[in-house]
Amino acid sequence: MFTLALDDRDLQDSLSQLSAQKVKWAAKDALDLTAADVLAHIRGRVDTVFDRPTSFTRNAFGMRKAHTERLEASVFEMPRQARRDYLKVQESGGLRPRTGLEQLLDARLAYDGIIAGVAPAPFAKLDAYGNWARGERTQALSAVQAQRDSTANTTKASRKRNRKRAGFFVPSRDSRLPAGIWKRDPDGIIYQVLRFTRTAPHYEQRLGFYDGADEVFRLRLPDHLRRQIEARAARAAGRG
Repeated sequence: MFTLALDDRDLQDSLSQLSAQKVKWAAKDALDLTAADVLAHIRGRVDTVFDRPTSFTRNAFGMRKAHTERLEASVFEMPRQARRDYLKVQESGGLRPRTGLEQLLDARLAYDGIIAGVAPAPFAKLDAYGNWARGERTQALSAVQAQRDSTANTTKASRKRNRKRAGFFVPSRDSRLPAGIWKRDPDGIIYQVLRFTRTAPHYEQRLGFYDGADEVFRLRLPDHLRRQIEARAARAAGRG
């Protein structure tokens, strides 16, 4: 979380033509405008450090406005994203938490090997964000009997009815094929669509979502504060 704070005591001393409450409102609005600038900067950083980020990731950060009695505005990771922890790990490094797919395979797949992590293989169908395409993923999980809802798994009868449809399988642990989910085309050609790894992904590099936020704060707050104070002073003079 990036916090923007402002001590309003000097402002109240130097701007005696405005009431203390008006000074606080000017400071509050200036902080809110600056926080919005910082938020826009961080969202721009997300687009820079991620390849084709999803809307879920792009909207991972939000802001909390200041209050006249608490001159502090915050830019933070949204709680729903924070529960998934993936941004925190990619920012500070460490082991990536298990994904929903990894947890599902660990719980449902009849496989005697180790699945510490999974990743789409070179022949997997990908969506616009570079993730395993939902359609192929659903077909694969159904074929290997790993759907969360067991009624969605492929049955022997359905396989007989759709002989021309590609099938999916998981090689045994002692197979020469690399561990993962493989696809078998109707013509018998096989290729891997999901890789299993024996070690969990570990992030070393700090992606720097907050890089430059201090500079945005330093550059934009004085201008926002000046504009807010001048506007209120002008309104006060006009009423006089």
